[in-house]
Amino acid sequence: MTGRNSETEKAASGRSGGSRDGVAASHTHNLRNRATQWEMLLVYLLVAVFLVNSFISPYFLNATNLLDSTFNFMEKAIMALPMMLVIICGDIDISVASNLALTSVFMGMASAAGAQAPALILIGLVSGSALGWFNGFLITRFAIPSIAVTIGTLSLYRGIASVILGDHAYTVYPQSFAYFGQGYIPGTHVPFELVLFAVLAAGTGFLLHRTSFGRRVYALGNNQTTTRFSGVNVDRYRLMAFTLNGLAAGIASILLTSRVGSTRPNIATGWELDVITTVVLGGVAITGGKGKIWGVILGVFLLGFLQFGMGLVNIPGQVMNIADGFILIIAIMAPELIRRSRAKASLSARIVANVS
Repeated sequence: MTGRNSETEKAASGRSGGSRDGVAASHTHNLRNRATQWEMLLVYLLVAVFLVNSFISPYFLNATNLLDSTFNFMEKAIMALPMMLVIICGDIDISVASNLALTSVFMGMASAAGAQAPALILIGLVSGSALGWFNGFLITRFAIPSIAVTIGTLSLYRGIASVILGDHAYTVYPQSFAYFGQGYIPGTHVPFELVLFAVLAAGTGFLLHRTSFGRRVYALGNNQTTTRFSGVNVDRYRLMAFTLNGLAAGIASILLTSRVGSTRPNIATGWELDVITTVVLGGVAITGGKGKIWGVILGVFLLGFLQFGMGLVNIPGQVMNIADGFILIIAIMAPELIRRSRAKASLSARIVANVS
């Protein structure tokens, strides 16, 4: 009897030990997953940017300087919000900077004709939305890939702006118009652009994560054919995403034109790369179906403060462009490498649990 009891106790002890080992392995795996979540990696990188920039320049870690630096990237940040929706849908829009330029030209023409700030804002919003809608219409109506259409409209919109302006520029805008791109919230040193971005980011996050619209956007990116067969009007949601993207380009055009006080045909040249880089860096899968608002917000400030720091030490703009391209490549590659690492870790955890 004593021998049997001893053997039973040993077996129970073995099972208990194996169970504890399995739980420990699972816990370690979960901690590793949390530590390697893309958003957490962005937080670590943002902290690193602050530490490095604070070390190389005594002017970086200053609240006033940091707030003022956001003027340089808030227009791109606002365009990144609906670009996230477009990319999650499985599409892309590389004409946003050209949309901004042509919208600015329309506002410049209106200002030259005597229009005041409210009319200019209305023109900016309507023009940007209409140009974005036109992209979506061509893509959905004629079933043309979004990259092909927006390559065409990138040249089309920029070309029209160049034909209208030639070598000239619109430089006369109402004084009240300057507030939107240069002003601060009354009684504070917080830029109006920064507060507007925060409001739009909150609205975009709610739309994406808390509504049926957002759920269908994710479904489109994961499998457009299945989503269509489930009864969802796929083309309508894609058209809405492109129209919102155009609206954001219109808002950015209002802010940028107000900030620089002029319209030239080369305004915002190359910004489409910065906007897409921000979105992909934020963890939005370039193939669609995945992404979170918090990641994009972190990507905005990570890139913005990185460029601000480089500007403080007089790093040339060409080098910044090289850095943006490098970051874009890394941002596309890294999630796949993390996914493979997690798959291996998960497999190892299951093997340990089974053996135990």
